[in-house]
Amino acid sequence: MTVKRSPQTVRRQTLKDVAAAVGVTVATVSNAYNRPDQLSPALRERVLETARSLGYPGPDPVARGLRRGRAGAIGVLYADRLSYAFKDPVAVVFLGGIAAAAEAAGLGLLLVPGSPRAARDLEAPGRAAVDGFVIYSMAHDDPLLAAALERRLPIVTVDMPAVSGAPSVAIDDVAGARTAAEHLIGLGHRQFGVLSLELTPSVRSGWADLSRQSAASYPVSRARLRGYTEALTAAGLSWGAVPVYECVENSLAEGRLGGERLLTSHSRPTALLAMSDMLALGALDAARRLDVAVPGDLSIVGSDDIPEGLWANPPLTTVHEPHLDKGVKAGELLVAILAGEEHHDVVTLPMHLVVRASTASAPGAGKATDCEQK
Repeated sequence: MTVKRSPQTVRRQTLKDVAAAVGVTVATVSNAYNRPDQLSPALRERVLETARSLGYPGPDPVARGLRRGRAGAIGVLYADRLSYAFKDPVAVVFLGGIAAAAEAAGLGLLLVPGSPRAARDLEAPGRAAVDGFVIYSMAHDDPLLAAALERRLPIVTVDMPAVSGAPSVAIDDVAGARTAAEHLIGLGHRQFGVLSLELTPSVRSGWADLSRQSAASYPVSRARLRGYTEALTAAGLSWGAVPVYECVENSLAEGRLGGERLLTSHSRPTALLAMSDMLALGALDAARRLDVAVPGDLSIVGSDDIPEGLWANPPLTTVHEPHLDKGVKAGELLVAILAGEEHHDVVTLPMHLVVRASTASAPGAGKATDCEQK
C-alpha cells in the first residue's frame, strides 16, 4: 500500500535553503526581494531562479509587514453581519468609496464585521492585520468599538461623533430629517408615523416609546429622531403622539412589517417618515397590499437616495446622501494620517431633499403646488 504524503507535512523552503543552494548569504537572498538595487541584475536573477526551482514563494508578506511596522491594509469596522454588507445598497456604495481610496494608495481593505449582536466576536478587531480603522456608524456602547480602540491605531469615524479627537466624516442628519418632516408639514400633513432604524445594539422590532427613543445609542437614528421631533414640535404637533416603529434590520421585509403595523393602527397616519429608503420601499409595498393609495392617502419620505427609490412606483421622495463620497473621503483621511500628511479634522458633506411622486398634499388639504411636487 502506498501512503501519500499530505501537502501540509511538506517542509516549506526558506531563505536559508535558497542561500545555501546559490552559495550566498541569507542577507543577499533577502535583498533580491526587498532591496534589488543592492545586487547586480545577474546575481538577483540567479537567486530568483534558484528560489523558483526550489519552490520558495518569497518572503511571507504578513511577516514582512510586521517587521516594517505596517500591514499594508486599512480596516473597516462595520456593525452588521458580513453578508449584510453586500445586501445593503448603501453599504455597498460606501465600501466602494473606501476601496477606491485604498486602491489609489496601494493599500488593501479588510472588512471587520459585527457578528450576531448576542455573541459579538470581540477578538476580531485585535486579529485584524490593518494599519488603521474606518469606523462606520457604530453605537457608542458597542463592545466592538471598545475592542478596536484598544489597538490604539489611527482611526476615522463615519456617521458618528468623533472618538478621542479622531477625524470624522458625516452629513448633518438632524437637518436632513428636519427637512424631510418640514416638506410633509408644508403639504398639510398632521398625522405622522415613523419607521426607525435600530436604536441600540439590543435591538428588537416593535414600538419605540419615548423612553426607548431617549436611550438611542446609534448616532444616525438618534439624530434623525431629533430632526423629526424639532420639525413637528415647531409646527405645534405633539411628538409624544407620533407612533415610532423600530426595525430590527434595514430591509424591505422590516419596512413592510413596520408599515403594516403603522397603517393598521387606530390612528392611521397620512405621512410616513422612514429613516432609510429600504424601509420606505417596504412601507410602500405594505400600503399597496392594504389598498392604501400613495400619495393619495399616504405620503412617504425616505433617506439615502438609492437607485431603487427612483425606480419605485411611485418614485420615492428622499433625502439624498453622498454615500460614495463618504467612503472616498474617509479612506483618503485615513491614508493621509498613515502618511503623516495634513488632513481635515471634520468633513461634513452636503445633503438635500429630492422630491418625487411619493408625497402629495394631505387628504383634504388641497393640491400641492408645482414647486412642491415634482
